[in-house]
Amino acid sequence: MFRNRGIAFKLILFFLLSSGVIFSAVSGYNYWFSRKTIERNVEDNARSIVLSTINRIEAVIRSVQKVPENLACFMEHGSCDKEELLLLLRKVVENNSEIYGGAIAFEPRGFDGEPVAFAPYFYKSKGEILFSDLASESYQYFYWDWYQIPKELDRPDWSEPYYDEGGGNILMATYSVPFYKKGEKRLFRGVVTADLSLEWLQEVVASIRVLQTGYGFLVSKNGMFVTHPLKELIMNATLFGLAEREGDDNLRKIGRRMIRGESGFVSLKGAAFGKPCRMYYAPIPSCGWSLAVVFPEDELMADVSQLNRTVIILGIAGIALLVIAVVYIARSITRPLREMARATGAIATGNLDVELPRSRSGDETGELLDAFRYMKESLKDYIRKLTETIASKERIESELKIAHDIQMSILPKIFPPFPDRKEFDIYAIIEPAREVGGDFYDFFFIDEENLFFIIGDVSGKGIPASLFMAVAKTLIKATAMKGIAPGEILTEVNRELSQGNDSCMFATIFCGILNTRTGLVLYSNGGHNPPFLLGRNNEVTPLKMGKGVVVGAWEGLAYQTEQIRLKPGDGLYLYTDGVPEAINEQGEFFSAEQLRRKIGEFHGASIQEMTVGIMKEILSFSHGAPQSDDITMMMIRFIEKSKSLS
Repeated sequence: MFRNRGIAFKLILFFLLSSGVIFSAVSGYNYWFSRKTIERNVEDNARSIVLSTINRIEAVIRSVQKVPENLACFMEHGSCDKEELLLLLRKVVENNSEIYGGAIAFEPRGFDGEPVAFAPYFYKSKGEILFSDLASESYQYFYWDWYQIPKELDRPDWSEPYYDEGGGNILMATYSVPFYKKGEKRLFRGVVTADLSLEWLQEVVASIRVLQTGYGFLVSKNGMFVTHPLKELIMNATLFGLAEREGDDNLRKIGRRMIRGESGFVSLKGAAFGKPCRMYYAPIPSCGWSLAVVFPEDELMADVSQLNRTVIILGIAGIALLVIAVVYIARSITRPLREMARATGAIATGNLDVELPRSRSGDETGELLDAFRYMKESLKDYIRKLTETIASKERIESELKIAHDIQMSILPKIFPPFPDRKEFDIYAIIEPAREVGGDFYDFFFIDEENLFFIIGDVSGKGIPASLFMAVAKTLIKATAMKGIAPGEILTEVNRELSQGNDSCMFATIFCGILNTRTGLVLYSNGGHNPPFLLGRNNEVTPLKMGKGVVVGAWEGLAYQTEQIRLKPGDGLYLYTDGVPEAINEQGEFFSAEQLRRKIGEFHGASIQEMTVGIMKEILSFSHGAPQSDDITMMMIRFIEKSKSLS
């Protein structure tokens, strides 16, 4: 169906498809490259935001850590009474703006003069420094993580975020540093703490902005949400609990990496964050918490999508304009072609006077119209000349047919030619390569007992050869009737033919005289193929004879007469060179040797069956291949001696 469509349709379809494929490839690559570039830039931006925020938090945390560490060192190496200790602790809280509160919590009987527990705590509230004793029955500081963990780990540690009821009564995290009593045995005396209010930390993280709705959040080293835009998650949920609730294994794996202190840039596809997002996370080295920045993918790709839509609209508009241009160009090409197709149909019916469309341009279409107009005129002239040529050829063919009929009429074609003569049998056949040819044969009695026979092949083909053949045959018959020997016959005929032979034509001739009473054959050869001698015992041998020269080429030549006596049943098989030179489609020749074998295969057959059968073999061998020479064969068989001899 597509092949039957017009050129305009094919051009439009081709340009539409090719431009569509190219545009799709370019816009697709542009979208992919832009997306990768934006993702890379956003990742770098998110990393910069996270790391800069971590540096701010880290600076505060490290400054907070220094205070309890120095105070713990003082408690181990210095000494002071209760009044001095309380004054020192108050000054520490008052002079460090980052610290919300501080405590020195002793082991039972760990402070001189205090029989049980002693844990003074100063904290800030509404611009004032307030005091609280954590060694109350309701607080029981011995069991809090900020006291137990550094004691058990024997090192400073940040606690998990917690709400300090009975202490500061706010959401905080505590950095605890254990201190010891020096001596022969290192004894744990208590911990020095510094409280960090998480309200400040929440404000820092909440100030993070990425794109339009991107945000930051902070999780503790156990995955607890310390800060988050959703207040209900703070201190009430963990990353792992959120992952379990939503069935999000990817979020669970990310949470594990975050609490291990790793960093990375990941995609979040689950429902935990509402829609597909990207997240960058990194650890806070001092406390082991992890800070993350989250931003939606649709906002990330908003500019790329807008750009891609613009490119698609421009591309569609460009393709539409291209299609319009192609339609215009295609019609300018196909319009004259359609008109020319209609004219061609008229010409095909034989109307060579049909009007062709005018050439309106000098492009290829115009050149084609001019060429077609020239072709029409040339075709008219050619048909006129062809008509004349056909008429002339038909006249020549008619004349050739007449010439062929005349040529065949001068050759004996009634067999048996002498039905009342039983001493011999003779048969001949000819297959011209053209309407008329140069091969000939003849036989006739020159007296009561002697039969003259001849076979010849004139050089060349066609009418000149047939005319030369007719002259040669007539001269030979007239000369043979003189009763002279075959060699003398060829000598006289050569003299006549060679005189005034400006065309340099010649003939190969074999002639002989059979004495039907004795079987004696006198023969002479003028450059012809030697005949085959057929014995009664199926012996097929070439006839022995001297080398003769073609007849009619040179004057003054003398031809020899030779003889052979045939026994009853013996025969002579004469042929022209068209027989061995018959060629098949593979370029192979029939050859004289193959002819000898075929003669032997027809042993016992009549001479007519043998001659016709061999002709069929030759035609079957050539299998329709055009022959370059006439094919002529003649056979004479001596049957019995004349009764008068006996």
